[in-house]
Amino acid sequence: MVGVPLTAMGPCPVSFPFQVVQLPRLPEVKKKWLFPGSCSFFFLLSVVMTGCFLWQYHLPKLKTSSLGPEVTSAPVRMCPRHPEPVPLTHPLPVLKEALGKVDRILRQALSAPGLAAMSAVVIHNDTVLWTGNFGKKNGSDPASGPPNEYTMYRISSISKIFPVLMLYRLWEEGIVASLDDPLERYASTFTINNPLGLASAPAQSLMDGLEEVGPAPRPSPVTLRRMASQLSGLPRRLRSTSLLWRGSTQEALSLLKDDVLVADPGTRCHYSTLAFSLLAHVLAAHTAEGDYQRWISENVLEPLGLADTGFDLTPLVRARLAAGFYGSGRPAPLYDLGWYRPSGQMYSTPADLAKLAMVLLGSGPHWLLRPDAAKTLLAPLLACSGAYFANETGTPWEFHAQRGYRVVRKDGDLDGYAATFSLVPPLRLGFVLLLAGPRPPGRDLVAQAYDVLLPAVERALREAAPSPAPPPSARPFAGYFTFANQTFYEVRPGPAGELRLRQFGPRVEALVPAAFRTLALRHLRGRVFQLHVARQFPCALPLGDAWLSLEAQHGQLVNFYPLDRHGLSPGFDVPGLNTYRVLRLQRKPVFKTQ
Repeated sequence: MVGVPLTAMGPCPVSFPFQVVQLPRLPEVKKKWLFPGSCSFFFLLSVVMTGCFLWQYHLPKLKTSSLGPEVTSAPVRMCPRHPEPVPLTHPLPVLKEALGKVDRILRQALSAPGLAAMSAVVIHNDTVLWTGNFGKKNGSDPASGPPNEYTMYRISSISKIFPVLMLYRLWEEGIVASLDDPLERYASTFTINNPLGLASAPAQSLMDGLEEVGPAPRPSPVTLRRMASQLSGLPRRLRSTSLLWRGSTQEALSLLKDDVLVADPGTRCHYSTLAFSLLAHVLAAHTAEGDYQRWISENVLEPLGLADTGFDLTPLVRARLAAGFYGSGRPAPLYDLGWYRPSGQMYSTPADLAKLAMVLLGSGPHWLLRPDAAKTLLAPLLACSGAYFANETGTPWEFHAQRGYRVVRKDGDLDGYAATFSLVPPLRLGFVLLLAGPRPPGRDLVAQAYDVLLPAVERALREAAPSPAPPPSARPFAGYFTFANQTFYEVRPGPAGELRLRQFGPRVEALVPAAFRTLALRHLRGRVFQLHVARQFPCALPLGDAWLSLEAQHGQLVNFYPLDRHGLSPGFDVPGLNTYRVLRLQRKPVFKTQ
């Protein structure tokens, strides 16, 4: 007899893939190959079915094929990669130690030339974990005290966040039809030469005197989203202008007519201050306010309670500003950016930027965008080349890869000041750094801080992960179930009333380590539960020439059927795994060798 014949005994006979089946008498040669072929087919089917609920570190190693070279196994990547961002109860020793290290990193950096004052904030969810204030608010005054979380700093390019918030709000309100609308839909006179994007246009005609008679103009690929994400291809500034230029938007559009794009839009990351200022002024013309600064004040700053954030450097604001310095120690002037104000004019405080971080993380008492728009806002758009200063770009962010996370950053540098606003959305973590003076030489301070914060917050979240919620009653869902008589499951309550799903049977016990045969079922509502692995597990498992993604299975929904007249659910589905009709058995199946 070939193989190991098994029979599962339940309320009725249940066939396991290796059950012997009586076949009609066949010629010897056909019978010889038919039985092993059938066994092979059902064995592979069993493995695939079982794979839907495998939670194991490895399968038995396959023998190296004689037809190919031996393959060295790669390191196992563990999941879930990011812990659930649950609320934390403070103080936590692991976070206290990490924040102490951040304090020392920043305190040591204060000795850099020209750096007079520095303030920093660490945010988690809706809580300020830590504030640090170093140096003197006015480095020229020996009697000056240290800054605090209400000290004002110029935030330079962090100002670019606000034109993007305006774009998304107008998109939600329907004033902007699409984020991917071309700019000329909102500025009819906009045009610019794009010599890098004419490959798809008709061939260029002959020269006519000193002017080229080229193809008919095609729709501009300079879209609103690309303008908000350093992908527009627009020059860094308008031709022959400085940051102090005080022209109008119509004058800016006239200057662009004879200018050229520096990159084909959407193909390359290229930093453009011009793009954000032009976006802000053009969009503002389509609002009831008609003015960019007024719109930001009434629709963003006031609703979010950012009372110490603004544009105009009034005498009162100047009195509250930390004094900025060049690296030489010379005081920096407080000049006005004129038409370029939307890209770098603003000032703010650590406290206000902490509020903004909470809003963008979806954690604070206020909200600005709907969840779907907020998620789009924080998503990367394009990977940048190695020559660019970030790994990816977004609206308006630069994304930096660090310790398995995307750190969402907006950095700014202006005469006498430097600033960084950063978020790590999977951890609901934020870090704000404001400097009165240039950034210290050497490794980036923000990256150093995250090297400490990321593992500490990750550990704190994993240790604080709550136990899966139990249902009001376990009885309707507890019992034994089977999927196509191939795989078998037991659902039973744990010590705290939470449900647990255990996979069992001879084949499972031969393949799956005991630690990964049982999953928790987190009760969501009604008859719906969520598969939950309490510990880390391999993200993927090899199945012959394919891979099974366990990462995709963690968190899948389990939908139990309506209760029968006995008050029991007759089965369940796992739609996300395309697994349906996992049906209840009247009693525990008994497996025996025939």
